[in-house]
Amino acid sequence: MVAPAKITAYTLPPDLYRKAKNRGRIGFASRVFGVFYGLWILWFLLQRKASAKYRDWAGRITGKRFVQAFIFAPLLLLTIAILRLPLDIFREIVLRSYGISVQSWPSWAADWAKSQFLTLLAGGLLAWILYAMIRKSPGRWWFYSWVIALPLIVFALFISPYAVEPMFYEFAPLAAKAPELIPAIQRVMHKAGEDIPPERMLWMKASNKTIATNAYVSGFGSSKRVVIWDTTLAQETPDEILMDFGHELGHYVLKHILKGMIFMSAMLLALLYLGYRSIGWLLAKRGAQWGIRGLDDWASLPALILLLTIFGFVADTAGNAFSRYLENQADVYSLEINHGIVADPGQAMARGFQKFGETVFEDPAPNRVRVFLFYDHPPVVDRIHLFVTYDPWSKGEAPQFVK
Repeated sequence: MVAPAKITAYTLPPDLYRKAKNRGRIGFASRVFGVFYGLWILWFLLQRKASAKYRDWAGRITGKRFVQAFIFAPLLLLTIAILRLPLDIFREIVLRSYGISVQSWPSWAADWAKSQFLTLLAGGLLAWILYAMIRKSPGRWWFYSWVIALPLIVFALFISPYAVEPMFYEFAPLAAKAPELIPAIQRVMHKAGEDIPPERMLWMKASNKTIATNAYVSGFGSSKRVVIWDTTLAQETPDEILMDFGHELGHYVLKHILKGMIFMSAMLLALLYLGYRSIGWLLAKRGAQWGIRGLDDWASLPALILLLTIFGFVADTAGNAFSRYLENQADVYSLEINHGIVADPGQAMARGFQKFGETVFEDPAPNRVRVFLFYDHPPVVDRIHLFVTYDPWSKGEAPQFVK
């Protein structure tokens, strides 16, 4: 058997390079357009007094605020979703044109509909809580809403593996689908000092929707679990899969879900406060023109969302930078925890990401503005550079996480 060529950097042959560059340009333009298009939708709805009409409809149907919330918010959110649908379809067409998505249109539409159902359900509840706090405390609603949101965030993270993810994908125990991997995985867990129960290591069927490979950690507390896609099992070698598992184990051991939740909660508090500080000015300037009677009027919701979207763009940029930092830590952890278990961890991980980049046309020289604004993972070119250069052992240095 011929040994695979040693990888020293992420590269693509000319034909794949052109496709990757084109896909990168399309993706960047789509993301930028999506930001401005989303703002335009909210502005358009305000200018057309759509939210005022929805408020009037809800008020005519019932005088109960709780029921009004589940009439007004779904109407508003569904209108936004329908206006955004052409952009969603365009992005799916792009994925299909590159052969990345293999999902049928009926299946895609069903997933879209299920996503909207969950959004409408959550939106009605959150709108009711938000406006109850606005009416109860006009000067502190931003803080009280944040306090109430915290346990809801924890609950959503906890319940997602049980109630949300199975709505979109099929899961099975990893031990049942890839039993040959379990002994090696157990060696890695033993070295990490962790004991992940078998029921928390899962196989997920993604091959009916995409050719891309992936693995992830989801849940919180007793619902936290490691998931490996069937496409990963089909396309990668056991060593490469073990490196993927080490990466996800890094998220698990380094408590990245908890850290991400704390970071997200801090960003939410900042956004709500900025919304509180600016919504009065916006309503004073435009509220009457939009048919909004005051901040405690349901019709003010798109105006508040508009402000939160503007401030949220900066928050998303900060959140992506924080996510890239955590992903880099998980990459380093995988290299360290698999040292001495996988023959050459750096090369195994580099080979896996080289194949991934070739499969989904990852840009070898991505626009750094795009990376800064939109990437929640380090670019593949940067990750492979880490994989082939990280070697503290040969330099007599201490590893970062696995001593």
